[in-house]
Amino acid sequence: DAVAMTGGQPVDGQITVDRIAQQMAAEGVNRVVVLSDEPEKYDGHHDLFPKDVTFHDRSELDQVQRELRDIPGCTVLIYDQTCAAEKRRRRKRKQFPDPAKRAFINHHVCEGCGDCSVQSNCLSVVPRKTELGRKRKIDQSSCNKDFSCVNGFCPSFVTIEGGQLRKSRGVDTGSVLTRKLADIPAPKLPEMTGSYDLLVGGVGGTGVVTVGQLITMAAHLESRGASVLDFMGFAQKGGTVLSYVRMAPSPDKLHQVRISNGQADAVIACDLVVASSQKALSVLRPNHTRIVANEAELPTADYVLFRDADMKADKRLGLLKNAVGEDHFDQLDANGIAEKLMGDTVFSNVMMLGFAWQKGLLPLSEAALMKAIELNGVAIDRNKEAFGWGRLAAVDPSAVTDLLDDSNAQVVEVKPEPTLDELINTRHKHLVNYQNQRWADQYQDAVAGVRKAEESLGETNLLLTRAVAQQLYRFMAYKDEYEVARLFAETDFMKEVNETFEGDFKVHFHLAPPLLSGETDAQGRPKKRRFGPWMFRAFRLLAKLRGLRGTAIDPFRYSADRKLDRAMLKDYQSLVDRIGRELNASNYETFLQLAELPADVRGYGPVREQAAESIREKQTQLIKALDTGRPTLIRTQQANEEANHV
Repeated sequence: DAVAMTGGQPVDGQITVDRIAQQMAAEGVNRVVVLSDEPEKYDGHHDLFPKDVTFHDRSELDQVQRELRDIPGCTVLIYDQTCAAEKRRRRKRKQFPDPAKRAFINHHVCEGCGDCSVQSNCLSVVPRKTELGRKRKIDQSSCNKDFSCVNGFCPSFVTIEGGQLRKSRGVDTGSVLTRKLADIPAPKLPEMTGSYDLLVGGVGGTGVVTVGQLITMAAHLESRGASVLDFMGFAQKGGTVLSYVRMAPSPDKLHQVRISNGQADAVIACDLVVASSQKALSVLRPNHTRIVANEAELPTADYVLFRDADMKADKRLGLLKNAVGEDHFDQLDANGIAEKLMGDTVFSNVMMLGFAWQKGLLPLSEAALMKAIELNGVAIDRNKEAFGWGRLAAVDPSAVTDLLDDSNAQVVEVKPEPTLDELINTRHKHLVNYQNQRWADQYQDAVAGVRKAEESLGETNLLLTRAVAQQLYRFMAYKDEYEVARLFAETDFMKEVNETFEGDFKVHFHLAPPLLSGETDAQGRPKKRRFGPWMFRAFRLLAKLRGLRGTAIDPFRYSADRKLDRAMLKDYQSLVDRIGRELNASNYETFLQLAELPADVRGYGPVREQAAESIREKQTQLIKALDTGRPTLIRTQQANEEANHV
């Protein structure tokens, strides 16, 4: 009911689903089926459709397509669902139901396998760096509430039903901001004798076009000449957006709308990937163009395609800095500040606008920009606040940092790379909680044996020891039913939930318990079921029973998943023993590849089984190379994915 990919224009002469079905049948189509995210809405209305039309839930898409493939002649599948981008627009305008329900990931349980991204193809499932590796989280600010990510075969997903996102972070930020802004001096604005060219780069759906429009409107209010040219990938959520903004004392000074190569006076880089693209780099001039960059890592399609994709943020920042000169470059974690102090990353780009203005990148008055925000008519007070936070961050970044530290916000997720000793000690503590002291000491002794062997070769970076410390831990702490229960019941999971949401909400779990399995989904995998808050009591009880793990009375011991876990642990322990006995300079690289290979084995159930199968051939080749004394280098899937990404 909308031309959603280009801005949500209404459709003239709108036609309904039942009329499409009637027309298709009248034109002789052999079979017509209707799929929808809400198939129940057609109950009681089947008489509006041709008699042989069938109705299905969208989860049956693959199955239905396979059926239609085998039917001779023309068949039609009508997929009825509001576009995700259009849902987001209408919800902002209070024109579309906004269910009090949100998806959330317990990062302790998450394995970082990426199956949730495969199932949902959604850019709101973003990477999360933790001390135990890369996991996933839901970007609540951009989430469209599609919930197909919950179909990922993983027990880490919960839905928060009722309540709302916590907007206040425990700091009276408004009064603090007002007081701080009163002490900030006005910036020295650039003179505009001829044209002044500004490039704004970012991703669709985050307000990049709005920033360009605000600047252009502010210039118009000051009787300046102004033009804006937007290059957009169909306004697709996450697509590249470049806004070329040109200003001059009068309209007759502007003769084109596009910024020529090497002619940009300033760049507001709302996204690093877009700002470091060839098209954006082409307008830069060394020691002239000034750049303010948002250092936040916004997700790209690569995060869906490659679970370990790395956008190389530091390298991109360095590229921009080198292109214009260090004195012409400034950066800000606008998304982090917006999320923690304003509760929503949607304000990050207006914050970048305030940051750029205070740094002297805009030849416009603050009054004109404030009036432009008012005329825009969307979240006026909040956008003015975001502009103010950007100004404050430009002059006194420590004031913003202090507020983040004093608030209840979850401040720093990304920590520096731990030293080898820190890594071993951390995992030793986790294994004590996982099972007991003896189990943890067994881990520590095994890693120490590898370290001794590696140091005897004169190796100083100890890559092999680090790899073993990481992967042996993962096998010794395999996430069985007891561990999943413990990671829900005995960690800071609920603390994080309460810091993210407020109001009267309940936590619901989406699980496929092996003892209750039987029904399968469209992919042939055990079907996940929804469980209420009472599962917390079950988790607490199950966590206390972890002493049964692996014993004769362990009810989960004989499942295929647990057999696989024990087999992989046994194989890896054998590898560790072999490293201690046989490691030398000639087989070092082969042992290193074998030690790192299990990094690709992640996930639960069929996802984990498939991952284990995928490395088996490489594992066999590497072991054969060891046995024959002719080492060979075989890249892991992770290395291949990273190479493809680069």
